[in-house]
Amino acid sequence: MLNATVENVVKQSFLYSYVLSQPFAVYVDSYPMVQSKILLEAEYLKYGEHGESIRVLQQKLNKLSYFDDEIDGDFDILTEHALKRFQKEHGIFVTGQADMQTLHIIIQAEKEKYLNQLVDLSDSISRGMVSEDVKIVQEALQYFGYYKGEIDSSYGPLTAKAIKIAEEKHDVDLTKEVTETHLQTLHTAVDQKLDENKKEKIEKEPKQEIESDTKEVEVIQKEEKAKKVKVQASANNGAVSIARSLIGTPYVWGGETVNGFDCSGFIQYIFEKQNINVPRTVSDMWNFATPVGNPSVGDLVFYETYKPGPSHMGIYIGNNKFIHAGSNGVEITDMSYAYWQNRYLGAKRVK
Repeated sequence: MLNATVENVVKQSFLYSYVLSQPFAVYVDSYPMVQSKILLEAEYLKYGEHGESIRVLQQKLNKLSYFDDEIDGDFDILTEHALKRFQKEHGIFVTGQADMQTLHIIIQAEKEKYLNQLVDLSDSISRGMVSEDVKIVQEALQYFGYYKGEIDSSYGPLTAKAIKIAEEKHDVDLTKEVTETHLQTLHTAVDQKLDENKKEKIEKEPKQEIESDTKEVEVIQKEEKAKKVKVQASANNGAVSIARSLIGTPYVWGGETVNGFDCSGFIQYIFEKQNINVPRTVSDMWNFATPVGNPSVGDLVFYETYKPGPSHMGIYIGNNKFIHAGSNGVEITDMSYAYWQNRYLGAKRVK
């Protein structure tokens, strides 16, 4: 029998009709989308626990080259060590415990790995080929839910069918040129499936204890930042107020209304409310706005996410935070998170 958590996950997935006839170990290994749902349902994993959610965690850490021991579903010292390595390298507070922030970033890292492999290798394989590249593409197609066959490194009918389904669904020729729009669609597809039934909140991590003299310096720095924000906030308070009022609006690819936004549609909507016309796409907005050294409240911050150059943006609200339409919908995010810090391109201002 399926336990309540797993049954809930399966019933919400597009694999429902198939997996009910399969042993748990079969479908959890074969369908990474189901893995991700199970991991998020777990919410918090720590040393000493055991079960299928731990095995999923080990599998994902293995795919990301952090865990190379036996995948046995036991959260032991080696699993804890692998998790600490991942947290350290991704700028997460190192605890060795898998909270919601860590779980989300693990899933994001895995998704990016498969997306990059799919885009980089699809045009290097052909029918009848048997190679490691075919295997990698099969795994990537399986991750996005298009390949249902055995990972056998052989480019046969099932691999060709999976590529065709992906191409038709996203109107892209994976064996030729992949445009910015196609990449963004693929990039957000998994996030939308994961979040369509439940919006997760990532809790702030506790801060490490520091020496008293360091605390004093931190207090001074915070005071200086507060003064700076107070001086600079007046010019663009309107944009920030509108942005804050939209928090919780769902993410919709191509969305530009209160029913759903993508990142550039969100920005355009905010400025239209202030009777300011701005370009619709991230790249056009990057070229349109005026560069600034450090962002002030109301400025736009840009990121390089799934391709070289600007592909995501939001509005800076002070205290190193910005509001944007991300995969979880319109939300406030800390720019110091490793994922965003490593992809930051700069700030610009609409005059």
